Order: sequence, then C-alpha cells, then structure tokens
Amino acid sequence: MYVTVRDPVPGVGVADPALRQRVARTVVLLGVVSLLTDVSSEMVNSVLPRYLTYQVGLSLVAYGFIDGLYQGVSAAVRIAGGAAADRGNHPKWVAMVGYGVSAVSRLAMLPAQAFASITAVVTVDRLGKGLRTAPRDALITEASEPASLGRSFGVHRMLDTVGAALGPIVAFLVLWAVPNGYSSVFVVSFAFAAVGFAVLALLVPDRRTATPGARVRMRDLARQITAPALRRPMVAAGVLGLVTIGDGFLYLSLAVRDGLAALWFPLLYVGTNVAYLVLAIPCGRLADRVGRARVFLAGHVALLLVYLVAGGPLGGVAGTLLVLALLGTFYAATDGVLAAIAGGLSSEQTRGTGIAAAQTMVAVARFAASVIFGAVWMVVGRGDALLLAGLALGVAMAASIWLLWPSVRPGAGSVR
Repeated sequence: MYVTVRDPVPGVGVADPALRQRVARTVVLLGVVSLLTDVSSEMVNSVLPRYLTYQVGLSLVAYGFIDGLYQGVSAAVRIAGGAAADRGNHPKWVAMVGYGVSAVSRLAMLPAQAFASITAVVTVDRLGKGLRTAPRDALITEASEPASLGRSFGVHRMLDTVGAALGPIVAFLVLWAVPNGYSSVFVVSFAFAAVGFAVLALLVPDRRTATPGARVRMRDLARQITAPALRRPMVAAGVLGLVTIGDGFLYLSLAVRDGLAALWFPLLYVGTNVAYLVLAIPCGRLADRVGRARVFLAGHVALLLVYLVAGGPLGGVAGTLLVLALLGTFYAATDGVLAAIAGGLSSEQTRGTGIAAAQTMVAVARFAASVIFGAVWMVVGRGDALLLAGLALGVAMAASIWLLWPSVRPGAGSVR
C-alpha cells in the first residue's frame, strides 16, 4: 500500500512504476514510530547540556565525553543490528529490541546523578538507537521504489523531525510548569517512547529484506562492509564526521554568547528541527534528481556556515536563528541522504549491514569530534574553537569531493 505525497513530476507519466510519487504505508508507520520516539529522546536531549553542566556540575570535557557517547556509542552495535536483521531476515524484531531498550533508559535517568551513572544510562540509550537504526532503514528501503528512495527517506525524516521539534517544546512546557523539574521531563519522555514502541509492535509489518529462503552468510555481510561501491562514500562520510560538532556544543555556544536562560534553552532544538522538517522531503527529492552525493556534500556547506556564524561576531536573535536554520538544512541534506546512498549501493540480502556500516563510520567519527572539540574549547575559547572547526571542515570537504568525484563530477548521475 502506498500513500500519495504530492502530484507527479511534470512530464512524467504516473503509469511508470519507477517514478510514482507515492510512499509506502510502512514508511509512514515507521515515521510515526520515529515521531513519538523523537518526542521522547529530544525531550531529554534538549535539556541534557544545561542539566549536566549547570544542575549536575560536570565540566566541559566531561560533557564532551558524554556528548561523544551520545553521538557515537551507537556505532558499537549498528553493524550488529544490521547483520542480525539480515541474518534472521526479521528486521522488525531487531528494531523492537532497540526501541524497547531506549524507552527503558528514560526511567533510568531518574536515579542517575553522577558522571558514571549518567554515562551508563546514555550508553544504554544510544546502544538501543544503534541497534534499531539499520533494521528500520532497511525496512524503509525494502518498502520503497528504488527511484524514489531519497523521497521515502525524506518523508520518514520529516515525520521523525516533527517529533524532534515537538520534544523540546514539551520539555519547555514541563519545565515551565515545574521549574527545574527534570525528573518530570524524564517520566513524560518515557510515556512517549512507550507509545512509539506499541505502534511498532502492533502496526508495522515485518517485511523481509531478503528473498524468502535465501541464506545470508557471515562472509556475505563482511563482503558488503568492504564492497568497493561503498568504500569511497563511507570514507568520505567518516572524514566529514570527524569535523561535525555535536548539537549540544553548538547550543551551549549560542547560550554563552547570547546569555540564554536554562528555561529557554530547549527551544534552540525546535528551531533546528523546524528547518529540518521543512526541508527533509525537498532535499530527498533533490537527491533523487541531481545526485545523492552532491546533496550530501552541499549539506556540509551549510554546516560550514553554521561554524562561521556561531563563531563570528553576529549575535542576537538574527545570528541565533540563522545558525538554527543552517543546522536544520545540514541534517535535511545529509541524514536520510546518507542512508539512501548506502541502501542503494547495497545488495538486497545485505542491505541492513550496508546501511549500518556507513552510519557506524559517521557515529565513530562524531564521537571523536565531540571529545576533541570539548578540549579545544577549554584551551582556546568558544569562538576560536568554532572557527578552527570551520577550517578543518573546509579541508575535509576538499578531501571528500576528491573521494566522491565519480559521483559529483559534471555529467555524473545520481548515486543509487
């Protein structure tokens, strides 16, 4: 079953099954699951930087370590999640475990008040995310027409981002009603996660990602991870991930520069997610038309501008809104597009593993980026650290253009 998203492209017949402007019901349901789960996760994520640095009293280096875990610890199980989905041929079951683990971690934040316990809870939450991501994206890929894969991921990420935008608003309202009520934030967060898990368990079909009866061997999975077609995109994504600062650091930077109070801090996440929400589907459609690698690189141009604006002299409301809009543009042009690149380049039997391999490369790189940036901030200061990150990103983009040149050179088609 397909859900119509918008009118057909002018000049393209609707009878052509490869170019139908429709999105599968499975994609929409998974989008609803992600919406509810992201309300939950972004409620916590939007208060975590201020909670850890002001309420708990952690240093910037300690926060950088936890933010790195938040960005990268899921790498430890991403490939395992994709491989389990491919080997068992039941991606929904693997995704359910991941969503369930993350939901339980919301309640585990209640007694966590020290660096070690908070680190453990964040680790469990991100392990759940790592376990579920590749099986979920494999379900999306399997349910979608190959020529509209970018659009399908755009629709899913759009629904996902609705939740990401609502989460900080809910957290803001909870803190408004209960000043410093972080425990209340964690409880309400668990409730949303539990509903999302129920939707997945009861409504999403367990589509098989491989031909029934086909046996996926471990060496097939290993061959997919090292496949020549994936090698250059994976390395490029990893190089760029090494200079991708965690959102929490960017928002803390804005809060320090403009003196934002803790109460208003969660709303910074809303601005980014609104921009992501608006641009997710257009970026997915653009990637299908002009090339996914090109759009992926263009998204990092937006990130470069984020660093320059956040680290430069432009402050106040205008500077803050520009940073949030550009950051949302970055995610819209890269998040789902990377999954579409990896899914399109992977075989049917090992699709979950291929997607997980690319996402793992990025997660590991971003973990390192967060830890390094926290230390650099303490040594040279907020503004200089951001400008140095911008310089490093410029070098990384040049290297990535070279790596992806077969896909981005004039006359090259889209990466499938």
